[in-house]
Amino acid sequence: MAERLVLRDVIKRYGDKTAVDRISLDVHEGEIYGLLGANGAGKTTTMRMVLGLIYPDDGSITYGGHAYGGDVQRDVGYLPEERGLYPKVKVSEQIVYLAKLRGMNGAEADKSLRYWLNKFDADEYYDKRIEELSKGNQQKMGFIAAVVHRPNILILDEAFSGLDPVNVELLKLAVKELREEGASILFSTHRMEHVEELCRSITILDRSKTVLQGDIREIKQRFPREQILLKTLSPVSGLESLPGVTGVEGDPEGYTIRIADESAALPVLTEAMRQSEVRHFEVKEPTLNQIFIRSVGERHE
Repeated sequence: MAERLVLRDVIKRYGDKTAVDRISLDVHEGEIYGLLGANGAGKTTTMRMVLGLIYPDDGSITYGGHAYGGDVQRDVGYLPEERGLYPKVKVSEQIVYLAKLRGMNGAEADKSLRYWLNKFDADEYYDKRIEELSKGNQQKMGFIAAVVHRPNILILDEAFSGLDPVNVELLKLAVKELREEGASILFSTHRMEHVEELCRSITILDRSKTVLQGDIREIKQRFPREQILLKTLSPVSGLESLPGVTGVEGDPEGYTIRIADESAALPVLTEAMRQSEVRHFEVKEPTLNQIFIRSVGERHE
């Protein structure tokens, strides 16, 4: 896969404050790349530099090997966290206009708009003004405005925030479709479960610096497994007194057992088998949420 969006040692300063400190990342063709961090970590500044709204003080950003310019600009789509469509203008008028700004002719733009409206089961909004739509449907129109010109590079900032579960799934399917067509997608969100589902690689920023970067599966292997899921035919007791066990929570589904390290897993299994029939035993890999808290939280101590 070709590298479509490349950042190398990018720095952005505002006076004596460094907002982004030597960030490097590669977003390949047909990849959704997660850019994560707490508020103020440098995500928005990074995205604004990728979009050409502001320029780095040092380092480089290239798009398919080229610097930012008019041709590249038409190749990029952006869904900001703060949605920006005009409330009193019809959906069709402003999205077709935005597509024309990105180099499409009127017929192409209208065809693409109708395709996406149909995809989101929203054909009836074609002649509606934005202010007439619910917040969730306004958000879908914002997404369509970002992708109507079929960009090769797509920047999504909190794309799913405020949407109900049905619309989240619709948008996920649309994002996956664009990925399958070869788009390079930089995806920023606070919802780690969405990152786990959609992204292969991530960068976690904290206080303008990269604190963790790489393939999610490889990152997970570097962090300890500290949780066991146990399901037994009948109740078991005394697990909390085993060496290495730091906590036990029971519910009708079974037990969640926290452990100091993986060496505690075998004694837990042995004791559970001694007392009952074991239906399920799993040493859970850490979630991305746990990894994020550990990577960012420890730096805030």
